[in-house]
Parts: sequence; C-alpha cells; structure tokens
Amino acid sequence: MRRTKRYRVEGVNSLWHVYKTVPFWKVVKNFVCIQIARYLPILSWKNCIYRNFLRMKVGNHTSFALMVMLDIMYPEKIRVGQNSVIGYNTTILSHEYLIKEYRLGEVDIGDNVMIGANCTILPGVKIGDSAVVAAGTVVHKDVSSGSFVAGNPMRVIYTKEEMEDRAKNDHFLNP
Repeated sequence: MRRTKRYRVEGVNSLWHVYKTVPFWKVVKNFVCIQIARYLPILSWKNCIYRNFLRMKVGNHTSFALMVMLDIMYPEKIRVGQNSVIGYNTTILSHEYLIKEYRLGEVDIGDNVMIGANCTILPGVKIGDSAVVAAGTVVHKDVSSGSFVAGNPMRVIYTKEEMEDRAKNDHFLNP
C-alpha cells in the first residue's frame, strides 16, 4: 500500500476544490519553474531550480532528462538521492485528486537509481538505492533496494540477490 494521506471533500470532485488545497500563486510559480527546467539542457541548472525554487531534495550528480514532469502542486514532497537518473518524459506525482477525496504522499527515490523513459511514479512510494525501473513502468508500490522492476502493472523482474547472482555468472561467462 502506498503511503498517502487522504483528505475527504464534500460536493463536487476534489479537483474542483484545487485552490482550497494549494495556493494559486504557488501552482503558477511551480508550473513556470518546471516548464523551464523540462527543456533546460544544463543538468546543474535544473537541479538548482528544483532545490531553490521548488524546495525539492535533490542529491549531487542526479540527472533529470529532457521533459521530466514533476508534480506541479507539491514538488517539495519529492526527494531524489545522489547519482540517480530520471529518464526522458517520466512523471513523478505526489498528489492525486479523485472524486470524493484527494491524496498526498511523499516520493522517495534513493541513491544510484535508474529510472527509464516514460515512467509514471505515483504518490507515496519509495524506490530503494540502486534500483532499476524499466522504461514505461507505472510505479504504484515500493521498489526494494537493488531490484529491477518493469511493466504495468509493475512487477519485480529481479531482486537484489538475483541481480548479484546474475552479475557473478556474467563475470564467469565473460571474463
């Protein structure tokens, strides 16, 4: 189960109440910053925008590829560790607006994580250190450290232990 906090709403759907849940000018500022960073080719400048204007926690040498889309309403709930790669056109969400409620959840991406292109990471998940997320994966639950996951729905392809065994065997096959 994802770690999200639920907030009930009355009447119309929760997205209709959006500016009761997050200030309008915060959304405008976040939108402008994220759109600039999506196309910015200088990785250190992207990280500077994310850290200083969006209040995200971004580790050293982390790379956000072109067109990565961060949560516009709550980017400060996203943490990405050191030396990780977030692939082209990946979306990282820390909120979800539903009919009768909205949910908020921290997204915690560890160190040395590889996230392939066109992934979607949902609110309230943790991706452990040295995990690999294949392109096109919808991350709807936690990913343990060192695991390789893929698909929609996401499934574990290799655990950390299986990856280590595979690396040892590859070493013997290809000295």
